[in-house]
Amino acid sequence: MHIKIRKKSALAEHQVTPEHIYLQRRRIIQGLGLGAAALSLPAGASVLDRLLGNQEPEVVAGGGQTPLNFERPEAYQPALTPTAEKVATSYNNFYEFGTDKSDPVRYAQGLKTRPWTIAIDGEVDKPQTIDVWAWLEKQRLEERIYRHRCVEAWSMVIPWMGVPLASIIKAAGPTSRAKYVAFETLYDPEQMRGQASRYVGGGIDYPYVEGLRIDEAMNPLSLLTVGMYGKTLPNQNGAPVRLVVPWKYGFKGIKSIVRISLTEHQPPCTWNLLASYEYGFYANVNPNVDHPRWSQASERVIGEGGLFGSQRQPTLMFNGYEEEVASLYAGMDLRKFY
Repeated sequence: MHIKIRKKSALAEHQVTPEHIYLQRRRIIQGLGLGAAALSLPAGASVLDRLLGNQEPEVVAGGGQTPLNFERPEAYQPALTPTAEKVATSYNNFYEFGTDKSDPVRYAQGLKTRPWTIAIDGEVDKPQTIDVWAWLEKQRLEERIYRHRCVEAWSMVIPWMGVPLASIIKAAGPTSRAKYVAFETLYDPEQMRGQASRYVGGGIDYPYVEGLRIDEAMNPLSLLTVGMYGKTLPNQNGAPVRLVVPWKYGFKGIKSIVRISLTEHQPPCTWNLLASYEYGFYANVNPNVDHPRWSQASERVIGEGGLFGSQRQPTLMFNGYEEEVASLYAGMDLRKFY
């Protein structure tokens, strides 16, 4: 008797979660009796990683950072309890180093961040290239405690250090044709293993790119970020410079920036290019517009136990920054422009 064995279908490169990992997670979730609701959650929980045999990183998170001098403007010191530093620096998305939450802290430690420059070009009167470390010595940094909401329906509270993005844009002298701001991450496959392998890097076409409307970029909340928890950024969190836009989902916070370009037309954005039906250009936190594969009405607050050791809370419109940013989208259909 011949037994017909059905082969698994080939995995398309654009699928972020490999099929065999998804099926493993599904069987484990079912075995734990977590039910269908858990199956709709994104992959990456530390509990499941351990069950699947993914060991915790041996690297000490947050090592090699330099203390920063900064001010604490009262307006950005809300009564929120920051996430533990060791959690915020070891539970990350940075696909340039791999798609597991522990990959960035494990594999980013060799990233060379000195020297580092950022080119500012496009629709500006004064295009320039900034030596980041020399520029940093002249800045009056601010600590801002912001909510951080991932599109995967989890959240943290993080004390970031940086300068208003508007300050660097104004210094470049935007022209009247500057309607958008485009950002680009370092492209270096020798240092970033996810760029060298489409499988490791989630099928993304690198370099990672992002964009904002210029009025979003000029909003006082938008922060060009160089530190967290009182120190320079660790590599796994986007050293030496990243973007933080707290009313948007975390994937808009592009890391390890090497170029800022002002443009007349809407720039491409990596996740929108990868799956436009799931990830829009605006990516504003909105509990009323679900992701096609899970609800955005609530979120897991990441703590010591990772995704499944955390509490769930309702998601706030614009991540709690509605008063500051709602006017940017007056009259817009936020279901259409998601």
